[in-house]
Amino acid sequence: MKHINVEIKAKCFHLKKVEAFLVNNGARFVGADYQKDTYFNVPDGRFKLRQGNIENSLIFYTRNNQPGPKQSDFHLVKFEDGKALEQLLTEALGIKVVVEKKRSIYYLDNVKIHLDELEGLGTFVEIEASNINAADKTIDDLRKQCEALIAAFDIKEQDLIHNSYSDILLGE
Repeated sequence: MKHINVEIKAKCFHLKKVEAFLVNNGARFVGADYQKDTYFNVPDGRFKLRQGNIENSLIFYTRNNQPGPKQSDFHLVKFEDGKALEQLLTEALGIKVVVEKKRSIYYLDNVKIHLDELEGLGTFVEIEASNINAADKTIDDLRKQCEALIAAFDIKEQDLIHNSYSDILLGE
């Protein structure tokens, strides 16, 4: 099934402040996950296999690289045998890049917040306002939710990241 996110990624220089806001505003902490995202070669969009302790999904998405809130259209499929799926996709498509991170996952209603640590890159916050469990939300509603959390987390414009971790690792 196809879904829509309005999302941002930003460098996070005040992780404790963001965590305090989430706790004080009743965010649901899902847990800390170690994730390995294997990106595969595809002609358009991004196609990755996410393997973790909490989240395991095959994800295809398209998104423009731009600063600030941006729309991401995605398909997400859960799976059970990650090793076999990774081997199959590697043989069929070839690996583009692998991203490994430690991620703390929170939810505020339909908004998913990630606090990510990537070795050599630093600490980041991601905000994903999604229509997955909020079909009544318009893209404008999702954008407003994202913008409200940007302000609440005191994210500065210069801290916004316009591309994905995979792009950063590839030097794009």
